[in-house]
Amino acid sequence: MEQLDRYDLKILAELQRDGRLTNNELSELIALSPSQCSRRRARLETEGLIHGYRAVLDRARLGLDLMVVVAVTLATHNRDNAKRFAALIADLPEVLECYALTGEMDYHLKVVTPDLAGLAHFVNDILLPHESVQHVKTSIVLTTLKDFQGLPVRQRPR
Repeated sequence: MEQLDRYDLKILAELQRDGRLTNNELSELIALSPSQCSRRRARLETEGLIHGYRAVLDRARLGLDLMVVVAVTLATHNRDNAKRFAALIADLPEVLECYALTGEMDYHLKVVTPDLAGLAHFVNDILLPHESVQHVKTSIVLTTLKDFQGLPVRQRPR
């Protein structure tokens, strides 16, 4: 992988802000020709710095009004049980993010459901009955102070 220069970092920052930018629009924002922007964008994609492009949806307008942080402790701590839990989570579209942690809890999940009944179903009918899960603790998100807006893309010191 090539060293990222200031133009690469500007391209990454601008595309993260708006993935629909054309090469012409990008070139105006970062002061490079459209062909240079196109080549650099293609290289950044090929090198895996850009994994894809997606639309940011409004969860409330889709009826997913309840966001919950769910802490999960596994029943046993071994590779097979962790794999069973990972397989469970992979098939649950209401789980937006899942992190394996150090400390008291094994995993934190970011979950969306339409309402409390949806949360009750998720916890009582899906998580708790699963053989890999011992304990579940939920925390309902009251207010989002800051949502993910992208990674901090900055020029690195040489």
